[in-house]
Amino acid sequence: MKITGTGSASPSLTVSNDMLATFLDTSDEWIQTRTGIKTRQIISTEQLKDLAAQASTNAIQQAGIKAEELDYIICSNTINEYVTPALSCILQGMLGATCPCIDLNGACAGFIYALDMADALFKRGNMEHILVICAEEPSRMVDWTKRDTSVLFGDGAAAVVLSKGEGFISFKLSTISNTEALYQIRKLQDTPFINKEEEDSALVMKGQDVFKLAVNCSLNDIKDVLKMADVKATNVDHFLLHQANMRIIDTVMKYMKQSEKNFPHNVERYGNTSSASIPMLLDELNRSNKLKTGQKLVFSAFGAGFTTGACLLEWTK
Repeated sequence: MKITGTGSASPSLTVSNDMLATFLDTSDEWIQTRTGIKTRQIISTEQLKDLAAQASTNAIQQAGIKAEELDYIICSNTINEYVTPALSCILQGMLGATCPCIDLNGACAGFIYALDMADALFKRGNMEHILVICAEEPSRMVDWTKRDTSVLFGDGAAAVVLSKGEGFISFKLSTISNTEALYQIRKLQDTPFINKEEEDSALVMKGQDVFKLAVNCSLNDIKDVLKMADVKATNVDHFLLHQANMRIIDTVMKYMKQSEKNFPHNVERYGNTSSASIPMLLDELNRSNKLKTGQKLVFSAFGAGFTTGACLLEWTK
């Protein structure tokens, strides 16, 4: 498969670090020093499904196809207002598509997992075009009275249209069961029969644990996808890492011994948009003509679970 179209959409509200400092015990310096984040886009009046539809429409138009030509829609989503139906089903109607749809929750690594699923579907032989859409609103998961998690996240959506062809070279997925490092538990509806104690909490993150897991897994996954393809790191033009924290990106870059210009980033403007972060960055690079045919790209992501994944591809658009 190959990428034939990209698209993204962000909420209209820009929230700066100084704005957060008006109601949190924090400052612009404190946030930037620890995360690299300066601003983030937060949902206020929008609905996530509308952002997802806009990002998808942008990708479909760039691919030069119609929504009716899609053979499958895979949506990566961690949380939204609907428990059911799946967000992909809602999107199908909004776009005017008629294909099968499914949601997956791979947390921040969801984009890589969705790409791997799409690759398997193409190899089955009866697919022409698949839409992968990542739509996330992690701002609805955090405790906005505490600075440890609330300063990290932003909302957004991004999509790619995948078409039959040659482009993706190798994949590596892994899961390390570690619930305690990063999780959120929400209370379900009561029943007359529930007599157990239940928890209802905002997102819980053990920052140091997540940092170590992210760096180690990203390095291992990247090395593995390069080894599978017999490609050296010096031959990769762009490493697109999950935009969680500049310190994580810088640390991976340091251990890979690669140039800063090979590690594009936008976390400083969008914060951590969960699985939408890599396709948002990809769309930004694509639409600013920074990607050239024949360049090699590596995607690497890590998220709650602990899910991790990486892939190597050649840009063919």
